[in-house]
Amino acid sequence: MVEKQSENIENKEDISLNENITDNSSSSEDDINEKNGSSSDENSDINDEDLKNTISNNDARLEQLEKEHETLKSQYVRIAADFDNFRKRQSRDQDDLKIQLVSKALTAILPIVDNFERARQQLKPESEEAIALHRSYQGLYKQLVEVLKQQGVAPMRVVGQQFDPNLHEAVLREPSEEFDEDLVVEELQRGYHLDGKVLRHALVKVSMGPGKQNSQEALEKDTVEENIVSEEETSEDN
Repeated sequence: MVEKQSENIENKEDISLNENITDNSSSSEDDINEKNGSSSDENSDINDEDLKNTISNNDARLEQLEKEHETLKSQYVRIAADFDNFRKRQSRDQDDLKIQLVSKALTAILPIVDNFERARQQLKPESEEAIALHRSYQGLYKQLVEVLKQQGVAPMRVVGQQFDPNLHEAVLREPSEEFDEDLVVEELQRGYHLDGKVLRHALVKVSMGPGKQNSQEALEKDTVEENIVSEEETSEDN
């Protein structure tokens, strides 16, 4: 009987110990869960902050790259424009140099053309041999003129035109009843254009207009009379 009671007591003690262990284990699990929950919250906060920092850094990097892109784009546009201007300037300089060389060569040929024209005006062949020779050099003259025409050379037509210092060089001025003042009366040496530009100025005689000779003589007479009067006054003073 006593043994049974002692066993019951022991069983009760075991049950109470087991209950305590169970309670302790459950409380420990709760504590662990609480710790894990707080740790996960902290990790979540840290991850969110890292993500924000990453996004902010990416935005800053993107803004910097956009600025660099705009800078490089501006440099490219400026370099492209400079190169295009350089190319155009080089092409223009080459064209100008070509024109200068052609002009120099053609200008050297023009006196030959002048001699052909003088010969055509002055020579009047009478014999058959002279006529044949005249036709021969006239053929050469036509070939020369054709070559000049192919190169863009064209003669000026100046008689009766208004005097223009950009086209003409006035050698003489004389009164004319036929032409008004500052009109070209006569062409002394033919001028030429090269593709619309002046290759050689024309030497011309320019009209002073009708009645200018009398006016000029009257002016000279008045000047002589004034000089005579001045000399007489000087003699009287002496």
